[in-house]
Amino acid sequence: MSESKINSVLIVDDENSNIMMITKILNPYYTVYAAKNGEAAIKAADKYIPDVILLDILMPDMDGYTVLAALKKSENTRNIPVIFITGLSNAADEEKGLTLGAVDYITKPFSSVIVKLRVHNQIKMLDQLRLIERLSKLDQLTELPNRRSFDEQLHSEWRRAVREQKLISILMIDVDKFKNYNDTYGHQQGDVALRAIAKTINSALKRSNDFAARWGGEEFSVLLPSTDSSGAFEIAEQIRRQIEDMNILSSDGSVSKVTVSIGINAIAPADGGTINELISGADEMLYKAKKNGRNIICNFTDRHGTTEI
Repeated sequence: MSESKINSVLIVDDENSNIMMITKILNPYYTVYAAKNGEAAIKAADKYIPDVILLDILMPDMDGYTVLAALKKSENTRNIPVIFITGLSNAADEEKGLTLGAVDYITKPFSSVIVKLRVHNQIKMLDQLRLIERLSKLDQLTELPNRRSFDEQLHSEWRRAVREQKLISILMIDVDKFKNYNDTYGHQQGDVALRAIAKTINSALKRSNDFAARWGGEEFSVLLPSTDSSGAFEIAEQIRRQIEDMNILSSDGSVSKVTVSIGINAIAPADGGTINELISGADEMLYKAKKNGRNIICNFTDRHGTTEI
């Protein structure tokens, strides 16, 4: 096994000797946390979000079954794999644990090989699931997040904007006359152009929570938390100008050019706006930019429809 310590394990047991023994087995491979009772285990799981929890069944005050049930009720911890540690050998006890959502059992007395393998197998499955999840949120052509990922990020930032009473802005970006570009240069070159545009858009975003995605086809979206329409316009203009100035190389050494049109909308969610209004306002402005000649930016400066170009 060659896992680095990017993975972590929480050991829950009321016996110090058991914690020390399992820590000695796992510490070379994982970051190890420990808790000696159910209440401490629930707090530690919520704080550290370990990759795997090793949970003793028989503990005073709160047994392992109760701890597992509590973990499953929390959105933060419900998906953490739990392996029961037990000296019980009754099939009914094992059935109860599995029914509650435990993924495996380790019986006492411990075998170091079995402990390592059972934890290793859960970590391996978890890493595979995470890889699949990451790929499902990635646009394979541009390597930007896809629309599903954008929607998740938007909902997360929307909730934060409500809590903090901040503005949130969105850019909708569309490549001008992209069908003509494909007809002229071919679809492979069209893919080259989309990758170059995606890279340019992403490079214009300087803050860690600014978020660009491929919306679909030749359309891109940019999420700008805590940004008013004026700040969004500055970023949009940087993107528009850089794409206009960009030379796109083809396999034969020739150079082609593209432009984009951009629609902007900004909303303060705490003032009663909705996500649908945010997106539809930006879409409306994008349509206006295309209608008014392309390679321009239209900004939805208030919720009543006043625009600036």
